[in-house]
Amino acid sequence: MNDGSRDNTGQILRSLHVENPARFAFLDLERNVGKAEAVRRGVLAAAERSHGYVGFWDADLATPLSELPAMVDVLETRPEIEMLFAARVRLLGRDISRRAPRHYFGRFGATLISMSLGLPIYDTQCGAKLFRCSETLWEVFATPFLSRWIFDVEIIARFIQRQGRDHVARSLYEYPVTQWHDVTGSNVRSRDFLRALLDLWKIHRAYNAPG
Repeated sequence: MNDGSRDNTGQILRSLHVENPARFAFLDLERNVGKAEAVRRGVLAAAERSHGYVGFWDADLATPLSELPAMVDVLETRPEIEMLFAARVRLLGRDISRRAPRHYFGRFGATLISMSLGLPIYDTQCGAKLFRCSETLWEVFATPFLSRWIFDVEIIARFIQRQGRDHVARSLYEYPVTQWHDVTGSNVRSRDFLRALLDLWKIHRAYNAPG
C-alpha cells in the first residue's frame, strides 16, 4: 500500500510486486488519503484476494512480525473469533516498553473507549490487527470512517452495530503480544489526544445504539 507517498515507497513496493507477483500485491493511491482511509481500502483489496484472513500492521514494526504466527494460530483454532487485536500488556515474561506519558495517556483513553463501546477491551490502538474474511467484514469496511485518529474503535462500533454487543464480546479476541517497543518518531502529541477524544465523541454519537 502506497498512500500517495512522495518518497520512494511506491517504487519499493512496485519492485517487490514485479519480483514476486504471487506473494506481493501492490495498491497505489495517487494522493494521500490518511491512515484510516488507506487501511480501509487496503483491507478491501486484500479481502478480494483472500478467503481466509486479512489484517493491517503498523510499518514501524513496534509490534514485530514474529508475533504474527501466534496470532494467526488463534484464528485457526478458534473459529468463533472474527477480530483479533494485538494488545500491549506489561506482564512478567513479556518485553513491553512504552514511554510513561504515552502509556498513561493511553490508559486514560482506553478506559473512555471501553466505557463508550460497552466492552471490557484493554487496547484498541496497538497497530496489529487481523480479521476473518466474512460478509460482515465487507459491510464494516464498505464506507469511509468518520474518524481519522481512532478508526480502530469505529471498526468495533460497526461490528457491534451489525452483530450486537453480546456477539462481539465473544468474537473479538485481544492477544497480549510478547514484544512491543516505542519507535523513535512515533510520537503522540497532546493535540493528537484531544483530536482522538473528539473522534470518540463522534463515534459514540453515531453508533451508540442498544446492542
